Amino acid sequence: MPRPHPKEFRDDVVAVARRGDAPIAQIAKDFGISESCLRNWLQQADVEDGARPGVTKLESVELRDLKRRNRLLEQENEVLRRAAAYFAQAHLPKMMYPLVRDLAADGIPVTVTCRVLNLTRAAYYRWLADPVTARDLHQAYLANALFDAHRDDPEFGHRLLADEAVLAGEKACDRTVWRRCSENGWWSVFGKKRARNGKKPGPPAHEDRVQRNFSAETLNELWLTDITEHHTSEGKLYLCAIKDVCSGRIVGYSMDERMKARLAVDDALACALARRGPGEVTGCIVHSDRGSQFRSRKFLRALAEHDLLGSMGQVASAGDNAAMESFFSLLQKNVLDRRRWATREELRLAIITWIERTYHRRRRQPRLGRLTPIEYETIITTQAALAA
Repeated sequence: MPRPHPKEFRDDVVAVARRGDAPIAQIAKDFGISESCLRNWLQQADVEDGARPGVTKLESVELRDLKRRNRLLEQENEVLRRAAAYFAQAHLPKMMYPLVRDLAADGIPVTVTCRVLNLTRAAYYRWLADPVTARDLHQAYLANALFDAHRDDPEFGHRLLADEAVLAGEKACDRTVWRRCSENGWWSVFGKKRARNGKKPGPPAHEDRVQRNFSAETLNELWLTDITEHHTSEGKLYLCAIKDVCSGRIVGYSMDERMKARLAVDDALACALARRGPGEVTGCIVHSDRGSQFRSRKFLRALAEHDLLGSMGQVASAGDNAAMESFFSLLQKNVLDRRRWATREELRLAIITWIERTYHRRRRQPRLGRLTPIEYETIITTQAALAA
């Protein structure tokens, strides 16, 4: 069964079809889908827009939300009923954690019970696992002493703060004090000078696993990713693209008016995983520059979740991601610089049309034996299936 196309891809194809620049059959062929599939997408889009009767996705989501809220209200009522009976028993200690445990055993989620009783889940699970250790208590007192000293004397460094903590009765080595101060940002006001532009290049989140060797024998062995921007009359449009080095195909891409980590994680990387299948990309190297979007905790968490290996080049070294820069240069010449763009949506449709119709299915590459990326992937996928 073929994998479902990403929602962003479906919306873009529908937008291109609604413009009426080409017949439906031609547009479906250009984007690599069947004509019936495209017509179904258009019908669903008409339902969503109110031009055709039917149940929209929003209505389905609202129905599910109503059922979920009804179930949640029933659970909250059960928590209140059991809590009233629980505290009516005078012989019980004044502690609510045992009630949370009993309700969890009866199927009431801990999250619901803690919210109704105004408790924190973290505190409940700490109580459930083990009481607070002496070490944790000491670290808490130490942090309080360091905070008080830093508030009184902001010019003190971590060594002077350690001396103040000793006077307060909390003794610790300089390294431990430095760690507590680093975690909470308690630095001296006479700290190190900033860079000229007020920013420093961030440390690499991964080692350079590519070393400018942009070659791969199989699909999903090496992906390259980067972000580019272009101006329109409405403002900038940012494009994040992910390229499979083996075939040269852009397996994931996304565009937005803001350059946030979500652009690389929730949109581009999610699109690539939807196209390839999460189980088929295990061990794939994802190479990028040191942009903050690719060093964000959200992006690193997504790589770890899908068993992807991160890789990063050096600062201010375009050659470390030259293959991706080459694709962006090609896009610049063929689309971005061809004319002035009035709206972001107009430029967005032009970019996705060029990628899906021209670059993927019409532009033949010498290194692929004069094949297009789609043709090359079809051949090697068929060969791999026959060999298996």
